[in-house]
Amino acid sequence: MHIMEGFLPVTHAVGWSLASLPFVGYGLHVIKRILQERPQQRMLLGVATAFTFVLSALKMPSVTGSCSHPTGTGLGAILFGAVAMAPIGLAVLLFQALLLAHGGLTTLGANVFSMAVVGPFAAYGIFRLATRLRLSFGLSVFLAAAVADLLTYLTTSVQLAWAFPDPNGGFLASFGKFAAIFAVTQIPLAVSEGLLSVVVVNALKRFNSQELQEMQVLTRQEVQA
Repeated sequence: MHIMEGFLPVTHAVGWSLASLPFVGYGLHVIKRILQERPQQRMLLGVATAFTFVLSALKMPSVTGSCSHPTGTGLGAILFGAVAMAPIGLAVLLFQALLLAHGGLTTLGANVFSMAVVGPFAAYGIFRLATRLRLSFGLSVFLAAAVADLLTYLTTSVQLAWAFPDPNGGFLASFGKFAAIFAVTQIPLAVSEGLLSVVVVNALKRFNSQELQEMQVLTRQEVQA
């Protein structure tokens, strides 16, 4: 999800920035409301932000010659909802672009859309669906984080294929090539991120079970389990 500086055409860079802007704006409103109504969650919000920063900063070389990263946004989406991760993802990606040379400023909008919009919405939706299907809490968290990771990179593949369609096969052929490049590394990374998210959430469950119940992340039965 770290499309490098200057890689996208100007119209695409501007378009993805405009697409991300409403999510970031509303996400700031949601975070402000959370901190006003439940200031005790400030530390938990910091944990979600740090988790996203650390995981998405890890640069994993791929056997295809590319590189991939975990995303870390699934955890925050489970805890605070999908839209809250948009401004968090923006802050994380901005610092990474400026300090670590991961991604860029001109491609910031595209990277925010894939990692901080699509990923969190996928994680939140999967987690809530799995909860309604009465899957175990750990499995629900695993699926949410892993699918969010994979869909982030599928979105990046869409963005790159749209910007650089194959001369012969067009968008679909280009999408297949980009997705294949990422898939070799990203599938095991998604599984690893899912497992790590389960470990972190189980630790939070152990020490913050009452707070997680108030946030509707845990049910009363899961707290007592």
